[in-house]
Amino acid sequence: MPPGLIRRLMDRAEELLLVALFVLMFVISFANVVARYFLRFALAFTEEMVLAAFVWATLLGTATVVRRGAQLAFTFLVDRGSRPTRRLALWLSSTATVVVFGALAYYGVQQVELERRLGFTTEALALPQWWYTAGVPAFAVWVVFRVLQAAWELDRTLRA
Repeated sequence: MPPGLIRRLMDRAEELLLVALFVLMFVISFANVVARYFLRFALAFTEEMVLAAFVWATLLGTATVVRRGAQLAFTFLVDRGSRPTRRLALWLSSTATVVVFGALAYYGVQQVELERRLGFTTEALALPQWWYTAGVPAFAVWVVFRVLQAAWELDRTLRA
């Protein structure tokens, strides 16, 4: 693979995963609608799969928003500050975000370990629950990566 292609794929990794998740969610939900209409009963497993995919999509969406710099922010005072003030605000907010998502990753790993140790399974498919839960710490770490990446890029422009 050419290095430029790898870079573009990494830049769009969460978007590719989001598209795949949304397609999966659509297909599963549509199958449930068809089953309800024609068979007069719901496919119970569809709800647990769509719910897990929705949680994953939320975290992937967060990473996408951070990468694009499109997250909600109150910048009225920061935009009027000096460059050192803007850099300080950037690193304080980035640190706070890393702490929050780092805690989510840490406690997510704890939750996965607990579910594995206790043998929790999903209600409909009887799959190990940790299969669904494992996405939370993994994608939280990905958000931390994107926060740091965005902070370094913005810091570089503030120093110039």
